Amino acid sequence: MRADRLVSMVLLLRQRGRLSAETLARELEVSTRTVLRDIEALSAAGVPVYAERGRHGGFALLPGFQTELTGLNHDEALALLVAGSRRGAQVFGLGSALASAMLKVVDALPESHRATASDVAQRLLIDPEVDLLSRRLVAEEVPETIVTEIRRAVFAGHKLRIHYAAADDTPKWRTVDPIGLVTVRDQGYLLATRSGADRTYRLSRVLAAEELPEPAQRPDRVDLDRAWQERSTRFRTGGDQVTVLVRVNPAQREDLVSTALAVCAEDADTDGWLRLEVTFQDSRHAEWALWQLATNAEALAPQWLRTSLHNRAAAITTCYGESS
Repeated sequence: MRADRLVSMVLLLRQRGRLSAETLARELEVSTRTVLRDIEALSAAGVPVYAERGRHGGFALLPGFQTELTGLNHDEALALLVAGSRRGAQVFGLGSALASAMLKVVDALPESHRATASDVAQRLLIDPEVDLLSRRLVAEEVPETIVTEIRRAVFAGHKLRIHYAAADDTPKWRTVDPIGLVTVRDQGYLLATRSGADRTYRLSRVLAAEELPEPAQRPDRVDLDRAWQERSTRFRTGGDQVTVLVRVNPAQREDLVSTALAVCAEDADTDGWLRLEVTFQDSRHAEWALWQLATNAEALAPQWLRTSLHNRAAAITTCYGESS
């Protein structure tokens, strides 16, 4: 345990620079006294760690210090193998690099762990291409040249020029300030700003991309998770959205919720069914979602939705009614 903690301490100092004893203790979940003993152990082992006094002092490594820390334990290697099995790297054009990295991870393991980790990894399947109903998850295809150019601009902090085909619009060139990349259910998105306003671009709709030499206008640090949630909220609350009151068989609740934008309220009905207030993107979205559930759901309001579903059912009845 102590050896792992010492390695973690060196990694923290390498990645984050000078850190106080209190910060190291909090990160490593030990006491400050233990941190001081570990610092002494690192110094005795020849690791060039030194202390800086004063209000903003702490511990740091000498500039330029490098060391190879390839001793992964079994669970650490397995965690990397599991992470590597996800398809996010494919969306961002890093599939071949990921495959090469996974080989290096396995090769870096001690001989006693190598076979075990590979065998265990074979017994874990993350995000298969089809679900239990054989519905195939279709990953979006983005040309590698395009995603590579976008990725370079994001990492370098440069402006990006994209030829973008928005829905129901002709493709146009746009110059944006890239912030980060997000993958959701095998769909890739570019988070950016344009003339100071937040923008979200679907990678599969980018027809061409060019990294520009000018620096992007963006903050040095960004919380991508928070940025994505804020944009997701704006998306759900904008446009021609409709709210529907619906009764649904509990067995089909997840089918309904998975197609809706949001669940505003939920209660149990007297007969064991559920009564939900859900939001859909527009009227067509609401009608389609309720139609998929057939008699396992009933739209209670608004009336126009009940009328639309009734008319659709009547048309089907006429089409398949008994011939005279």
